[in-house]
Parts: sequence; C-alpha cells; structure tokens
Amino acid sequence: MISEELLKNVQKLEINTRRIVQSTFSGNFQSAFRGQGLNFSDMRSYQVGDDIRNINWKASARSQTPYVNLFEEERELTVILMVDISGSGIFGSHYRTKLNFAAEMAAVLGFSAVQNSDKVGLLLFSDHVEAFIPPKKGKNHMLRILRDIFSHVPANKHTNLAEALRYVTQMIKKKSVLFLISDFLDHHYQHQFRIVAKKHDLVPIVIEDSCESSLPSVGTVAFQDQENDEIVYVNTSSQDVQKAYNNMQYARQLEQNRIFKSSNCEFLRLDINHDYIAPLIQFFNKRLK
Repeated sequence: MISEELLKNVQKLEINTRRIVQSTFSGNFQSAFRGQGLNFSDMRSYQVGDDIRNINWKASARSQTPYVNLFEEERELTVILMVDISGSGIFGSHYRTKLNFAAEMAAVLGFSAVQNSDKVGLLLFSDHVEAFIPPKKGKNHMLRILRDIFSHVPANKHTNLAEALRYVTQMIKKKSVLFLISDFLDHHYQHQFRIVAKKHDLVPIVIEDSCESSLPSVGTVAFQDQENDEIVYVNTSSQDVQKAYNNMQYARQLEQNRIFKSSNCEFLRLDINHDYIAPLIQFFNKRLK
C-alpha cells in the first residue's frame, strides 16, 4: 500500500523536474544522446557521389541498373537509471540527502528521455541488485520508477558497484545509455566498469556533499559508518588526522577520475548542496562537441 506522503513526494518531484526538463533541457538530451545505429529505410538509383559501399548488388544485378541502400538513424534510445540506495545515501548536511538528490537526478534524466519517446528502466542496488524495472516508454512508467526509488527499503547497507554493473551487462543486451548515480564509496569495480563502458554509453554521476570534502576542527567526535554501523571516535582537531583525511579524500577522487577517463567515460560530479542545472547543461554541450 502506497502512503499518501509517498504519493505527495512523487507528485512534487514530478512537477518540479518536468518543469525543469521542459524549460531548460528540451532538445539538449536528444542532441547529446544519439541513436545507437542505422536502419535500412529504402533504395534508389545510384547517383554520382554516392558511397559505393551502399550499393545493393543483388537489386542492381536483377535490374541491370545500380541501386544504393538508404539508411536512417535509429533515434530511439534505451536509458537505464542505476541508482545506489546503500546506507551512505541517507547522509545529508543540509536540507536533502544524497538519496533524495539521486532521486531528483533520476527524475530529470528519466523525464528528459520520456519526452524524447525513449525507453527508461531502473536498477536499484546496494551490495546486490535490490530491484530491476525493465525499460518502457511513457509518463506513467516513469512515475512508477520514482515511486520505487522512494518506497524501496534496501535489504543491505553496503555498496557493490561491480555487482550492479555485472547484472546490467547480463540483462541489457542492446547498446544503451546507462546513468550510474552513486557516491562511489566502493573499491574493486574498475574491471567490471571497463567491460560495461565498452558495450554501453556509461555515464557516471558522482553524488557528493561538500561537508565531506574536509574535516571540521571541533575536537573529539563520534563518527558512525552508515554502511556497517561501526562507530569510531576521532580527534578532528589533530593536524595529523586532518592531513590524513584530506589525503584520503584526494586519493579517492583521483582514483575515480582515473577509472572514468581510462574507460573513456564522460562523468559528472554534483554537490547535493548546489544547483545541478548549470553542470548538466555544460555536460550536454560537451557531448555535442
């Protein structure tokens, strides 16, 4: 049974994101993500300048007149929203959590695809695949996707990016656009990431909170890991601790960038406390080039 509060959240998110899509991203999505191939559409007589590789030799032999095949771009896309719902998603230093932000990003990208008559599917994952909704067209299907993002209670809090990537490789055979929305707080996913990036148009969207970029100097503080519930006490005023934390964050970002770039993936880093419209527009424009 879907609660009234859940329906209100979904409705509010739909109204906000659809307004953004229609006013700001109309056309950008279609231009940035093109069809994945060419389909035969017709034949006509050969004309000077035509590519000889497109000559239909059988038809030409039968008619004793050279004919060429005509093709049209396969416009329809299949878009898969891969959303990380592990324990770290409940963190948020201001008015929304990483998971709420991920849901909003999924809504913007999903409605952009729906507006272009593309199919949209959903994969929710923690340390295993929690749910999978096969891709379909239409607004109602997109609303179902949003309801599932908000209503699904994960069975586990850990993260396993490699398992999610392995699953989508098995389920989606046709080349598709995959938006991997996560904070990427995981290791040992590089091999599977490269496999998926070779087959699909994989777009990593790294969800961050600026509060996590540095450690405030406020004395001894208890920190709880949201994925394994472990509690550790840290002297945040220690210069050694500050340096170690900054080095750890810097190394993690460098490693992520290395994996993305070595896989030829264009990626986005988005802060949940800042506007995402401008970075998305810049991303779409970059893909156009």
